[in-house]
Amino acid sequence: MATREPITEADMALEAVDLRKSYRAPTGILEVLRGVDLTVSRGTVVAVLGASGSGKSTLLNVLGTLDRPDAGTVAMRGRRTDRMSDRELAAFRARSLGFVFQFHHLLPEFTAEENVMMPLLIAGQAREPARDRARRMLSAVGLDERWLHRPAELSGGEAQRVAVARSLVAEPDLVLADEPSGNLDRGSATVLHETMMRLARERGQTFVVVTHNDRLAALADRVVILEEGRIRPA
Repeated sequence: MATREPITEADMALEAVDLRKSYRAPTGILEVLRGVDLTVSRGTVVAVLGASGSGKSTLLNVLGTLDRPDAGTVAMRGRRTDRMSDRELAAFRARSLGFVFQFHHLLPEFTAEENVMMPLLIAGQAREPARDRARRMLSAVGLDERWLHRPAELSGGEAQRVAVARSLVAEPDLVLADEPSGNLDRGSATVLHETMMRLARERGQTFVVVTHNDRLAALADRVVILEEGRIRPA
């Protein structure tokens, strides 16, 4: 087996060391993450596999600063997110992270264009430049004729591609995707997977993707498995 070259600090998008996370359950304390170590190089796509209930979504929430670890460290581009205040984390998420979930979470009263503009407007960008960037991003995911459609007027696969466009429009350092094709039929899932991988290559984006989908995992640069609260190579 070939030895993986060590990742230099300059090339590292994400480093998690000895992450631990537990929850109270009716039967006692439930240990979900039991010492997760994970490094991700910039510009790569890492797929995280694991059985249902193995803690994949918990891991993504901790990596994405939506939840704090009980112990361990998370660093992105050399910045320790586990040391940030809630206010600092909110600003960091808006600036540096993109999210794609199993359910697209688009705002139903807004068009595709307006949904993709939202992160830019929240960050303080003027409306017209934000609109231009949103339209370019929607074109990049193959939806340049769907700018003015609302979510109810889109197919499931199209709505998920709008969600991908929204996650990428602010050019985040890292995109975290949680079962992004879990609700899609096979054809729509294939289009979504290929779109995400193409954008990752073209834009040098870094993706961590939690999935049950072997076809999506096969497209990734690297696959790891979450098992018994720890990461092991596939």
